[in-house]
Amino acid sequence: MKWIRPDSPDYDPARKVFNAMIDRRPAVIAQCSNDADVAEALRYGRENSLAIAVRAGGHSVAGMSMNNDGLVIDVRPMKSIDVDPESGIVTVGAGVTWGEFDHATQEHALAVTGGRASTTGVAGFTLGGGSGWLERSFGFACDSLVSVDLVTADGERVTASARENPELFWALHGGGGNFGVATSFTFQAHRLGPVVHAGFWLWPGEAATDVSRAFRDLALAAPDGVGLGLLYFTAPPEPFVPEHLVGKMATLIVYVYAGEPEEGSEHARPFRELGPAVDLVGDTPYSEFNGSLDDPPDHYNYWSADYHDELPDAALDLFVESARNLPDATSQQLIARWGGAVGGNAGAATPLNNRNAAWVSHPYGISPTPEEGQLAKAWVKDFRGKIAPYATGGVWLNFIGNEGQERIRAAFGNGNYARLARVKRDFDPRNVFQGNQNILPAGS
Repeated sequence: MKWIRPDSPDYDPARKVFNAMIDRRPAVIAQCSNDADVAEALRYGRENSLAIAVRAGGHSVAGMSMNNDGLVIDVRPMKSIDVDPESGIVTVGAGVTWGEFDHATQEHALAVTGGRASTTGVAGFTLGGGSGWLERSFGFACDSLVSVDLVTADGERVTASARENPELFWALHGGGGNFGVATSFTFQAHRLGPVVHAGFWLWPGEAATDVSRAFRDLALAAPDGVGLGLLYFTAPPEPFVPEHLVGKMATLIVYVYAGEPEEGSEHARPFRELGPAVDLVGDTPYSEFNGSLDDPPDHYNYWSADYHDELPDAALDLFVESARNLPDATSQQLIARWGGAVGGNAGAATPLNNRNAAWVSHPYGISPTPEEGQLAKAWVKDFRGKIAPYATGGVWLNFIGNEGQERIRAAFGNGNYARLARVKRDFDPRNVFQGNQNILPAGS
């Protein structure tokens, strides 16, 4: 256990999270290496009446892993990774990132749906559901859970699985950090790689309308093994970008096939026939692909999201219009294709609402300065208002900031929210863990 206070030289690095918009100053940070450390930190928090936040990857865009004047339980030292190559069972500590997870599992051609940014922590990502490029094949990260170990507000270590504390296990499939401090996750990994057919194609901005409509139609027809996203952004000054496109609005299709590379190449053919200006789709290590679109560090982030059953031309025109008015050179718009293992009967095992949505839209304000960050925040909110007629309800909580109880309830639906509230009452009746997308205990 390492205690870090404001007078420590380690304090500023320890309180820094990925979103530069978050600048919070806790009274103390407890860096925990095991369950006993977590229980001790919770006891200290109780005795000193401190608000508690839990920090793993620190990738919450709302900064929920940090607080002011409270206690932050930092589980990043929990870096254990155990992989059984034969069974595919993978157990990791709560401080592991998806880049570290992929590196360890891909040595044995195993994978779980991980974050679209490899710097995302396994813990918060999975507890929030876990949406990533492999979801159409393997479901969300939480769908691959076998068990979770956590420490409750009273310092008790419990295990949640299909057999042990099954109602808590259900709640941990998207209910976030509401129920305790997760310290260990066990997954049933899937066979993949280490080489996959993946990458992206890039078109100039003037092709955005045609590419958007073609992408929609081809994505709807693509097999479940194909993971897809359509990204609108400003072409960066990278070696792969033709000089005449740098600094201009561009359209990107992200592609990965969760199967044999030869099959992936064949399924990629209809997209390639759209004639991209840049073609970087090919046989590549999965672990490299899944880190290729990491968010830039030290930027001011404001995000939101919506679900869509359909994206008619008029809706796609709104995306293109929004992309032509990006607030800065690093903000982006993403449309991700759902379906496959995301929907169907999978939703019954999780509290997540509207898993049968066909699409998720995700405007990212990612700005290099505070001033531009405020402009990006206004841009995100403006787009959400315009796209609202085409949204179908529900939201992916890991994709949004602090948007209030109405959005939290929309993420689960009234019935699932009520059930989650009962689990919250059973495991955290005093709402000790409220530094999250907070579920209020039943009866509170």
